[in-house]
Amino acid sequence: MTFHNLDVYKTTADFLGIELKTAIILITVIGIWTIIWKGFALWKSAKKNKMIWFIILLVVNTIGILEILYIYIFSELGNKKNKTHKKHRKK
Repeated sequence: MTFHNLDVYKTTADFLGIELKTAIILITVIGIWTIIWKGFALWKSAKKNKMIWFIILLVVNTIGILEILYIYIFSELGNKKNKTHKKHRKK
């Protein structure tokens, strides 16, 4: 297996006190985890036409934490406000 930036993996492994193979697996898993959550959060923010959230989620990397918060908390806040507003208009 050849990596162009093997030094990054070696430095990470040394810093964490783990083997090089473990560092490569760890970084790969974190990368896949981040891509999945970021993709879903970007899709949801685009679907809801939330440009500010889309830009923030695109630029800021928090290993999926901000993306998860957006999906389950922040994107739902708008739904609750809209549902409450619609109930009051019908009366």
